[in-house]
Amino acid sequence: MQVSVETTSNIERRMTIGVPAQEIDQAVQKRLQETARTVRLNGFRPGKVPMSVVKRRFGDSVRQEIVGEVMRDNYIKALQEQDINPAGWPKFEPKTMEEGKDLEFVAIFEVLPEIELGDLSRISVEKLTSEITDKDVDNMIDNLRRQQATMKEVGRKSKNKDVLTIDFKGFIDGEEFEGGAAEGHRLTLGSGQMIPGFEKAIVGGKAGEDMEIEVTFPEDYHNEDLAGKPARFEIKIHKVEEPQLPEMNAEFFKKFGIDAEDEAAFREEVRKNMERELKQAVANKVKNDVVDGLLETTALDIPAALVDQEIDRLRQDAVQRFGGQVDFQQLPKEIFQEQAERRVKTGLLFQEVVKKNDLKADPAKVDEKIQEIASTYEQPEEVVAHFNSNPEQKSQIESSVLEDAVVDHVLEQADVKEKKVKYEEAVQAGQPQR
Repeated sequence: MQVSVETTSNIERRMTIGVPAQEIDQAVQKRLQETARTVRLNGFRPGKVPMSVVKRRFGDSVRQEIVGEVMRDNYIKALQEQDINPAGWPKFEPKTMEEGKDLEFVAIFEVLPEIELGDLSRISVEKLTSEITDKDVDNMIDNLRRQQATMKEVGRKSKNKDVLTIDFKGFIDGEEFEGGAAEGHRLTLGSGQMIPGFEKAIVGGKAGEDMEIEVTFPEDYHNEDLAGKPARFEIKIHKVEEPQLPEMNAEFFKKFGIDAEDEAAFREEVRKNMERELKQAVANKVKNDVVDGLLETTALDIPAALVDQEIDRLRQDAVQRFGGQVDFQQLPKEIFQEQAERRVKTGLLFQEVVKKNDLKADPAKVDEKIQEIASTYEQPEEVVAHFNSNPEQKSQIESSVLEDAVVDHVLEQADVKEKKVKYEEAVQAGQPQR
């Protein structure tokens, strides 16, 4: 086997491989002999088909089959000889395939990029700090009660937190615009579901009433054709419903997995959950800033093969979120492209920080994270035992701890500024990027 490797870009390689004709021909002959022993053809007894007939009937397809196998096997062997680690499967281009001649083919593939990390001191990180107030707990409990509320139709004027059933139709410059109309739409006043000003303008409306309001789309509205434009909406209110909040009792508490005897104990458990959520949100925000900083300070090419693999993972995740009701192939790759590229770049950069600084997943921190996860379950000791007896599950925790170690390493060199914010702002800012 003869091998030569050409570097065509930072991450692309062209490997030309030559295989002696004898190796191909012997493999083809052996496969044809195996075929002759088992093939059934009209006019011949099993195992008695002349080799000339077998070759004429199956020679081309067998040779193509053998060439494919030889290319694959010799490509893998060449990678080992050349000590090359590819990032995905190659594209094969046969150059000569004729019988009696040496096989020559080209394998085009990508390799992982060589990464030169940027100046970590140029990375800016905003670390949020927040305290959970009694009012925050009150708001959270109110939200939980509203999740379990029953609805009662009322004849009075609507007020904040009422649920209205409405028809609406939107106009810009006197013309209806696409996506600006709906019938039988249920809207909770004060939820922020509609554009700014819409919900506030219909507070006070009653069932059976027709209303006309004027609002302006935000300048940063996701639809550029509507951004910043004034609009008029015609609205018909069909029904006004008032939420009937459930009582704060043991039955209500159990709906959220909390075994509490009274409201005070329930509030304490809610606060603990909020503290966990706040801690995770702050950590997410810091990690997002670290990732953004690494991406801004380090330029790197990424193998298309890795991006395609990540896109497929994202598509599978999306199918699961839709409950399997959407076909994998119906989801265009393009909508996942940017997210997949960010994930691949992040993974490569984190791996480089780990390698350059010989970072490890601290076993004590792995145990601590497992204990933290287990504390949210009714039988925490069973959860701990599950992780410790399941290497794959524990490996995921170790990977998470190693990512935390990368973040901590970057923070030691980055420009970190603390900012005090309210609980809700911290939680919102810490939403993980998909």
